[in-house]
Amino acid sequence: MENLYNLFIDPLHQTFFQKALLGGSLIAIACGVIGCFVILRRMAFLGDALSHAMIAGVVGGYLFMKVIFSIEAHAPAMLIGSVIAALITVGLISFVSQVSRIKEDAVIGIMYCGIFASGVVLVSIFRDYIHVDIMHFIMGDILGITDSELWVAAIVSAFVLTILMFFYRHLQLATFDPIMATSIGISVALIDYSLTACVSMVVVSAVSMVGVILVVGLLITPAATAYLLSDRLPRMMALAALFSFTSVVGGLYLSVWLDSAGGGAIMLFCSFQFFVIFLLAPKYGYFSKLIRRWNMIPQSLLEDILTSVLRSGNQASSESLRLYLKSSTKLLVKGVNQLQREELIIKTGKQIKLTDKGKEQANKIIRAHRLWESYLEATGMPANEVHRAAHHLEHLKDEAAINYLDNKLGHPAHDPHGKKIPQ
Repeated sequence: MENLYNLFIDPLHQTFFQKALLGGSLIAIACGVIGCFVILRRMAFLGDALSHAMIAGVVGGYLFMKVIFSIEAHAPAMLIGSVIAALITVGLISFVSQVSRIKEDAVIGIMYCGIFASGVVLVSIFRDYIHVDIMHFIMGDILGITDSELWVAAIVSAFVLTILMFFYRHLQLATFDPIMATSIGISVALIDYSLTACVSMVVVSAVSMVGVILVVGLLITPAATAYLLSDRLPRMMALAALFSFTSVVGGLYLSVWLDSAGGGAIMLFCSFQFFVIFLLAPKYGYFSKLIRRWNMIPQSLLEDILTSVLRSGNQASSESLRLYLKSSTKLLVKGVNQLQREELIIKTGKQIKLTDKGKEQANKIIRAHRLWESYLEATGMPANEVHRAAHHLEHLKDEAAINYLDNKLGHPAHDPHGKKIPQ
C-alpha cells in the first residue's frame, strides 16, 4: 500500500508535477479537439510545418520586444509572432501551389524547412541579444513549466475551445462539404485561415511542453485514436480530449517513475494508447477486421445457395447443396445460417426451402444469368464458355445493366438453352 502511495499520490504533492499536470492537460485537450479537424481535413503535414515555422515567429517576437521595449522573453509577443509566422507560411504555401506546377505537399516541405532555417539563422545572428534555448523548443520541458507559460496555456486553450464551440457548425460544414458551405455564404478560405491560426496557437503553447519534434504527435495521435472509435464528430472530439488528458497524466507519471523527459514520456504513452486502440477497436480495429474477414461469407455463395434451392424445386438438403456447390461444410453452414437470419430460407430438419422473399431474390439472379447467357451468345462467345461467364456476371449488382440487356435483346422469353427467363 505504501508503494502504491509513493507511486501515485506522492508526485501529486510536488509543485512542479501539479503545474505540469495542469498546463499539460489544458493544452493537450485543446490539441486533441482541434486535432480532429486537422485529421479530417488532412492537414497533418501542415501541422508539422507550422510547428517548425513558429521558431522564426518566436525569434521575431522576442527581437521586437527586446529592441522596442527592452523586454526579454515576452511570452504573448512570441505567441503572436508565432501565429504571424504560421499564417505567412500558409499564405506562401497556398500562393506557390496555385501559381506553379509543384504539388502542395512538396511546397509544404520547402516552405517549412526554409522558414525554420530562417529562425535558426536569426538566433545565430542575434545570439548576443536573444537568450532563447533552441533545445528547449526542440525537446520541450513540461516539468519546468513556468507560471507565465501556464497562463498562456490556459488563455490559448480557453480561446481555441471557445472559437470551436461558437463556430462548430461552420467548421463542420466547411470540413465535410465545402461546396455547400460556399453556396450558403460561408467563406471557406476564412475558415481555413482561422483554423490555421488556432492550430498555430495550440502548437506554440504545446512546443514548450513536448518540443517541436513531438508536438505534431500531440496534435494528431489523440484525434487519430478517437477516429478509430467513432463515426460522429462530437463523439470523436470528446474522445480525443479524453485521450489527450490521459496521455498527459500517464506520461507525467512515466516521466517521474523512469526519471525521463516529460514530453517524450507523454508522447510514448499517447502512442501506446493509439496502438492498443488500433488493435482492439470494436469496429475499425485490426483484430476486429481480421475476425470479420475470417467470418466473411462470399456473397456469390449465398446467391448460389438461393438459386440452387430454386432450381431443385424449392427444396434441397444441406448435403446435396454441399456436393453441388463444391463448398466446405463449415462455410455452407455459415451461409445457410446467414440466409435464415435474413429470412430468405427456412430450414426444417435437413431440408431447406425458400421464403417468398428468397424466391424473389433467386428469380432475380436467375434472370440475370439467363439474360447474360443470351447476350454473350449474341456477341459470338463459344457455347461451351457462355454458362461459366454468365455465372460470374450474374453476381454483379447492377439492375440498370440487366434491364439494358433485356431491352437490347428485345425482351427474350427463353435463354439459349430453351429455359424460361423470369420476368
